[in-house]
Amino acid sequence: MTVTPFPELKIRDVHEADRPRERLIRQGSHSLSNQELLAILLRTGTKEESVLSLANRILMNFEKLHALKHATIEEIMEIKGIGEAKAVQLLAAIELGKRLAQKEMDSRFTIRSPEDAAHFLMPEMSPLQQEHFVVLFLNVKNQVLHKQTIFIGSLNASIVHPREIFREAVKRSAASIICAHNHPSGVPTPSPEDIEVTTRLHEAGVIIGIDLIDHIIIGDHQFISLKEKGYF
Repeated sequence: MTVTPFPELKIRDVHEADRPRERLIRQGSHSLSNQELLAILLRTGTKEESVLSLANRILMNFEKLHALKHATIEEIMEIKGIGEAKAVQLLAAIELGKRLAQKEMDSRFTIRSPEDAAHFLMPEMSPLQQEHFVVLFLNVKNQVLHKQTIFIGSLNASIVHPREIFREAVKRSAASIICAHNHPSGVPTPSPEDIEVTTRLHEAGVIIGIDLIDHIIIGDHQFISLKEKGYF
């Protein structure tokens, strides 16, 4: 017996009140799923596939929504049904979201605990595929004056030199600093190199008079504070 598949549901077949655009207008963007928000950006599907199905395939292709954050136009266009125009629309929306989120985060965020520092950095650093060593420069109120990526690559004491970091701290009139780097493996357990770098930066900070408040290692939505662990 041959089973005839049900035809795929198109947006036009959905009751008008339940369509993503109409629901967004009526209920707000927060009420829509990731699939529905993507469908609005895409606007149309293909002859063979609805826009909702296409949006779902994009999400499945990138597994997690945050993986889209680092997608290139070539990677997006590899998905069947996505041409240059749709890929450009998606990348523009993603970049705008990243800039708005970063602007909000960077507006004199106050660090009161290792959790504050981790939550400030984790959305950006947790998905990275390479190690990034980042320094937060703080004022006397522990507000973030500046954030800077010092280098990208495997952590090594010969690369992370205190001179470069504290020169920037003096330039920014920083009272203290917080260092952070990510482990692409997702496991934030400190390595001997991590501990060595931390010790050197702490000792240099004591001499210069600019405190190293913490060194945060960021994994896959988890972190470790070397200060809390007693490494300095």
